Amino acid sequence: MKKNVGGIDKILRIVAGLALIILTATGTIGLWGFIGVIPLATGAMGWCPFYPLLGLNSCPISTKG
Repeated sequence: MKKNVGGIDKILRIVAGLALIILTATGTIGLWGFIGVIPLATGAMGWCPFYPLLGLNSCPISTKG
């Protein structure tokens, strides 16, 4: 898997995922909040399965040479 989630995108995914999971665990929102596992996992791995389908990539382009 080639990384396609970078920098700010990664941080936002992790924060949003953790926020949803914490809100669900405290009973503030319903069980649907466990969907936060998805952005948390994609942020932690640095790869989103939907980005290639949409032709997106938020990783900085590495220049060689």
